[in-house]
Parts: sequence; C-alpha cells; structure tokens
Amino acid sequence: MATNTSYMQIPQTLFASIDMGTSSFKLLIIRAYPNGKFLTIDTLKQPVILGRDLSSSCSISTQSQARSVESLLMFRDIIQSHNISRDHTRAVATAAVRAAENKDEFVECVREKVGFEVDVLTGEQEAKFVYMGVLQFLPVFDRLVLSVDIGGGSTEFVIGKRGKVVFCESVNLGHVSLSEKFGTCSGNFEEVLKMREYVRMVILEFGLVEKVKESGFEVAVGSSGTIRAIEKAVVSGYDRDFVDNVGDFGGCKRDWRLSRGELKGIVERLCCGGDGEVERVRRERFFKRRSEFIVAGAVLLDEIFELLGIEEMEVSGYGLGEGVVADSLAKVFDGYDLNANARWRSVVRLAMRFNNKKRVKAGAQCASIAKDIFEGLRKCDKLYNNQVKLIASFEDKDLEYLEAACLLHNIGHFTSKKGYHKQSCHIIMNGDHLYGYSTDEIKHLVCLQLIALLTRFHRKKFPRSHHAFLEEFPEQAKQKFRVLCAIVRLSVILQQNDCVNLRGVDFFHSYEGFKLVIKEARDQPYLPGSSQPTLDNIEAELEKELEHFKKIFKQELLVVGSSSSSNDRKDKFTCERDADHL
Repeated sequence: MATNTSYMQIPQTLFASIDMGTSSFKLLIIRAYPNGKFLTIDTLKQPVILGRDLSSSCSISTQSQARSVESLLMFRDIIQSHNISRDHTRAVATAAVRAAENKDEFVECVREKVGFEVDVLTGEQEAKFVYMGVLQFLPVFDRLVLSVDIGGGSTEFVIGKRGKVVFCESVNLGHVSLSEKFGTCSGNFEEVLKMREYVRMVILEFGLVEKVKESGFEVAVGSSGTIRAIEKAVVSGYDRDFVDNVGDFGGCKRDWRLSRGELKGIVERLCCGGDGEVERVRRERFFKRRSEFIVAGAVLLDEIFELLGIEEMEVSGYGLGEGVVADSLAKVFDGYDLNANARWRSVVRLAMRFNNKKRVKAGAQCASIAKDIFEGLRKCDKLYNNQVKLIASFEDKDLEYLEAACLLHNIGHFTSKKGYHKQSCHIIMNGDHLYGYSTDEIKHLVCLQLIALLTRFHRKKFPRSHHAFLEEFPEQAKQKFRVLCAIVRLSVILQQNDCVNLRGVDFFHSYEGFKLVIKEARDQPYLPGSSQPTLDNIEAELEKELEHFKKIFKQELLVVGSSSSSNDRKDKFTCERDADHL
C-alpha cells in the first residue's frame, strides 16, 4: 500500500534563541520547518535586570555577572535536554551589554563558564531581528510596516516591507533606564512630566520624526513585552475600577491591536489612579514583575504615539527571539520564505490570544505528541483494516488540522474551566480568527468545523458515528474525524500530567500491536513547584483512551516509558476489552 510521505520528508528542526536583555534573559525553543511553520514548545524568563548596573556605572557588576551565569546555565541544561545542536542555538545581547565598558569581559565570562558564544547586537541588527519576528506572527509582509520594540535600555524602530528593511534606528530610551533615571513614577505628576520632556528631547535629537515621515508607513506594530502588557491591560479593562478576565472578548472578536485613546486611558490610570498605595498593590497584582517599570514603558509608548502620529498599533506576540530563529532558518534552509504558511500563524495567534504561557506550552506539547502518533500511523502500511488505509491516504494538511486542534483545545479555559471544551469550539467557529480554513474543504468536511469539533471532543464522551454533529458528514469524513479524535484525546491525556520532561514519543507497529514509547529527558532540571510526572498518575484516564483507540483501530496500543520494561507496563496500559463498535 502506498503512503503519502511528503510531509514526513520535510525536516523538522529545533532551534533555541537566548535574548540577553536589559531587564531579563529569555529562552525560546521553537520547532520550525522550512515551509514557514513555527511552533513554540518552551519558553523561560529570568529577571536579571542588567540595566540597574548601568544607571550607577558604565560596567556590568560582578553580582550581575553571577546572576547572568546562573540563568544561562539553567538555559543550557534545558537546551541540552531537548538535544538541540550548538549550530541551532544562538545567544544575543542587546542594549545593556552593548553599552557596558566591560562587555568583552562579560562575553568572555559567559563563554568560559557556560559555553555560549554571545553575539552583541548593534541597534540596527536588533531592529532587523524584531521586524523578522513580527513577520512570523502578523500578516503584514506586503505592507510598509513601522515596528516599535520597547526594551529595558533602548527602543528599536524599523520600517520594512516584504522582508526588506527600509529604515531602522535604535534610540537610547527604555523602560528600565527611564525608571532608574526618574524613579518609579508611581502617580507623581512632576516625575511623569520630566520624563515626558526627556523622551521628547531624545527622540527629536535623533531626528526620528523626520526620518519616519520621510519613509512613511502603512501600519504600526508593537512587539515588546511592555506593549503586549499594555494591550492586555486594555482588553482586561485595567483603566476601569474592576479588572476582569474577559474584557472585550465577549463576542470572541478582539484582535491584537491598541488605539491611541485606549493607550491614554491606561497611562492616565497608571499615573493618576488615586490612592498611591492602593494603586501600587493593584498594579503589582496585574503586571506582576513588570509593574516596577510599566509606568515608564506606558509613558514612553504614549509619547511615541503622539510624536509619530500613530492612531492605532497592531500588537505582535513575537519579537526579537523569534526573529533570531527566523534568521537562523534562512541560513539552514535555502530559500526560506518569511511569508510562508500565513494560515498557520493565525492558529498561533488565536492560541496566544486566549491562553496564558502555560496553556500555550501545553497545547504545543500536545501537538508534538499528536504529530509523532500521526506519522507513526502513516508508516504502518502493512496493515489492512479500513482505519489504517484511511490514515495512509491522509494528506499533509490533515496533520496541520490535527496540530491546530491540539494547539487550540484549551483556549476555552479563558472563560471558565467548566465545559471549556465546548467554549473552545465556540470561539473557533464564531471568532473569525482563523484565515484560510473556512473555505478549504476536505472530503466535503469544512476544515474550520473539523478543527472546532476536534477541540469539542478532546475530552468527555467519545463521539459516536451517528452523533448529531456528524449526521451530515459523508462516511469517510466521519471515519477521518474519529481517527483524528482518538489521536487528539490520547495526546491530551499524555500531556495533562504536567510532563515537563516529556520529549515526544515514538510510535510503531509490531506483531503484538501498536506501541507508543514516551521519550523522557531525565536530565532536564525541574522548575520550582513542579512534581515528578509518571504514567501511573494518569492510569485511569489513559486506560479509557486506549479502549477508544482499540475500538477505532481494532488492535491494542501499549504505552511505555523510555526507561520502563514493556512487560512491566503491559498489564497497566493495554486494553483487554472486546473491540465492540461504538
């Protein structure tokens, strides 16, 4: 039996980027494909705050170097646990290291104690990578884009179109440096006024307004954590007395954008929010670690809007770190297209729009497991039951639908944990977030509906063939849905136990039946508060899914850990019940 292996022949590659910023160090691990598909599978942020050193001296202190090395050693251990090659790992440093008199000493310290070669970016290089990151998130490739990235020590401005940089400038204004220069500015009118005057003076001295007007732009994009935090504050109604979790999401329509009026409302609340202590506590609860610098960041952004005439800004969930990975991809994969797979990026935006970082990571891990199972099944070309024949005939885009459903299965948590699977389905079907799926049909089954129903049935009752949702589908579409549903459900169960050491699975077939081997990274450091995951913790739920799997595929599935004996696990994790039809 012939199998469609074109997707499996596209190499998937893990890349790691480390952004050594002024306020924090950020680790980003991405599974990337030459067809432009990005999937963030791990992130970690450490608040090193190098900028404090430069406010009192021109050098990075010994204490800050020690904090930096400690954070980078943790990053290195995580990178090694993912088996990411050195060639696919890149560490970059920005404004704080760039401005330090002892930057060469700092870079050498990192090389000797951690083994990372640190690339100290110029302001222009940093701006270019920010733009490349934006192109991996927003559909703005064909537009003249002004991208603004507010960092701890500098703000990068870049204008580009179709992947080419037209203009870029790095201005020495950042939320950490401004906070250190003017204090925390928590409601002090005089401090805020002085900071505004200083920001205007620096921007005008750089000639930024004239340069931007000369180049022009069609759309403004903000890509930094500060800008994303302000946009989140708008969505959650931070400028009102009551902050909720839904804000303007009631109709599932809110997109990634920020207007000048909305920004002014947040700035006014941050600077003139009434009782100082009450407002400080409120700010810390909402902005958390960023609360110390958010006033300076918001005021800086407000001045940028005013001086550059920005009325509305789109907000990117990707930035410098993703841009560094995109640059690496262009070197690894000849002819890499920055504008490829636009509809997959709409899936990523929807996942990040409604999920926090923990749930985004869970969805990505679920998608990775599902992909391994799907590809393993496609290789089983010696089996002749109808279900395996159907898998063998699946096209490359079927895997994309499967991964999309996994990435989006938990977005309904945004409103409520109870019945969240139904809410996930509702958001996908009614939010108009996914591009290119509503008109693409596969065997008379609209793909948007397929993705939505896979999220709807990733838990609770397994759908029967005659379920009301499936009544109008042709028989082959029903079979396809139930096969993909079995994969999604199994993947979710394997991921649910907070398996921070799960590094994918191997799926294959032998004379005994199917076997799924969980690959574990036992040398990965456990983060504070995490527990040692084991298959035993999910035994009851896993057994139910193996029962469904057997009914679909008419054969047993054995699930084992990579360090476990198959015989030890077989009694626990195979289903011995009769394979009655659902």
